[in-house]
Amino acid sequence: MTSPNLGKIAETFETLRSDYDMSRESRFVRRRLGLAPQGGSADYHVRNEYQYYDNIEKARDVDRNDSIIGQTIDRAVTNIVQEGFTLDPRTGDEGLDLELRERWNAWATEPDECDIQGEFCFHDFEVQALRSMFVDGDVVFLALESGEIQAVEGHAVRTTTTIPNTFLGVTLSDVRRRERYYIATDPINPNRTIQGEQSVPVDVRTPDGLRQVFHVFNPKRMTQTRGITALAPIFAVAGMRDDIDFAMLVQRQVASCFAIFRKRAYSNDGQFQPPGYGNSTYEVTSGGVRYIENIAPGMEVIGQPGEELTGFSPDIGGSGYELQLRTILQTIGVNLGLPLCLVLMDGSETNFSGWRGAVDEARKGFKANQRNLILRLHRPLYRFKVSQFLADDPVLERISRRSDVDVFSHKWNVPSYQYIEPVADAQGDALRLQNGLTSPRRLHAERGVEWDELLEEVIADNANGIAKAKKVAAMINEQNPEGEPVHWRELIPLPMPSGMQLSMSDTAAAGSPGEPIEDAGSGELLGAGRRDWQNVRKAITDLLGELAAGTSSESRVRTELGMLGLSGATIDKLVADTSDGTPDVPEEDPR
Repeated sequence: MTSPNLGKIAETFETLRSDYDMSRESRFVRRRLGLAPQGGSADYHVRNEYQYYDNIEKARDVDRNDSIIGQTIDRAVTNIVQEGFTLDPRTGDEGLDLELRERWNAWATEPDECDIQGEFCFHDFEVQALRSMFVDGDVVFLALESGEIQAVEGHAVRTTTTIPNTFLGVTLSDVRRRERYYIATDPINPNRTIQGEQSVPVDVRTPDGLRQVFHVFNPKRMTQTRGITALAPIFAVAGMRDDIDFAMLVQRQVASCFAIFRKRAYSNDGQFQPPGYGNSTYEVTSGGVRYIENIAPGMEVIGQPGEELTGFSPDIGGSGYELQLRTILQTIGVNLGLPLCLVLMDGSETNFSGWRGAVDEARKGFKANQRNLILRLHRPLYRFKVSQFLADDPVLERISRRSDVDVFSHKWNVPSYQYIEPVADAQGDALRLQNGLTSPRRLHAERGVEWDELLEEVIADNANGIAKAKKVAAMINEQNPEGEPVHWRELIPLPMPSGMQLSMSDTAAAGSPGEPIEDAGSGELLGAGRRDWQNVRKAITDLLGELAAGTSSESRVRTELGMLGLSGATIDKLVADTSDGTPDVPEEDPR
């Protein structure tokens, strides 16, 4: 006997909600095919080897023939790589750093030294690595014992036979550590296929543990062995856009035509040849042969006797094509990390603020791709090249064994991005620093620059400039003892603090040497703000106090007062006033 509540219980179970709506199929949650039962690695979705390599060729075809995709990829690569990455060795020995940098630059800029083909420099490899990652999905570079590197495109990484723990040409250990790659011989004759070529195994690491195979790809999962083309999510979208563009062009071409349909009396003399305006065809009908001009400006159709023909004037209405095209291009750009304004290279779609926000957001993706390229190509390749430099030079090898030297330590400086609005951005950065809203290291980190590195460079450059300016000023004064002395500050344009102006007094024009100038220094600090004036005033008071107390020499105080922007005459007055042991500095703002 059937329980009367059994039907109600079944209905109740059918209406129970799962933990997630996506767990139940409905008209809004479609059935998805090709999923691994109970889960699987990332490689499960490219387990069909034929489809994987076929997808590479499909992506290359879109890159070649699509009017948007290829140029969009070029734009992304240009923004990410720019002029290339620069090497900064940090071994702990300045001499060794300089030697390694010079050796690397000499190798990287010479195609015969860098490329086994002798055609490309290292910057070309950077560009091609990123472009192949976008289009093919990945690319492999081999470091050769002869010193060059060899590029291997994605389709050439494969095996001709089944090998244990080997997937799409890559042999993995039990923990998915890459052990070797199988490289198919490249047939020089393009008519030969690569499928029947023998694959050569290449170990990922040398016996010393250095990588000699560099696989550039962008893994979306930890269990992904090979790269996937960035065009995979937008492949159908790109094809539809191309079809729509073609249809719209044909539609507008037809709309630009005019047509004449003419009815004529039948003639059986066979001498009639209708005038033509372009390519024409003949159509055989039950009533005879009909002459038709192809669709083109000036198309003409000759009617048969007794036919009534009407005029043809196509019209194009508002179909929303522009909005649809914009949406498609935006979808393509998003998948390649570019906003619409960069895809079209056109800022008319938005205002300046919108352009700036979109470009700033895109730069986050650019930096992520830069880091990925350094991790998979630049860093392991540099370590391999350094090992070759050491093997070729016993002196370098001996220096590398010192305890205070880390011969492989280095940093890659990525291309930085310029201010979008230089003056406003620089003023904003200065205001944030002045009001304590950020620190120098955080501010420069936002710009892709390390503060410690920048500070060292600024100090070193200023010190070098000041030393040279003093040396040249002393030489000029020695060669011209009768003339007006030249101050070293006149030879180097060091930046002044904000709001301060430096006034140079010409004593020769004002009077004879040594003669007091009544208005000397009247232009100093003209235009300085009240806060700047108070800071400078305090600095002058401190310097003169040190002179009065005897803790600083007169020459040092004169030099530092000159660095504050005071003229020589003003400095003479202040130093003379301090001779009584009490510095006299104006209490009020001189303006």
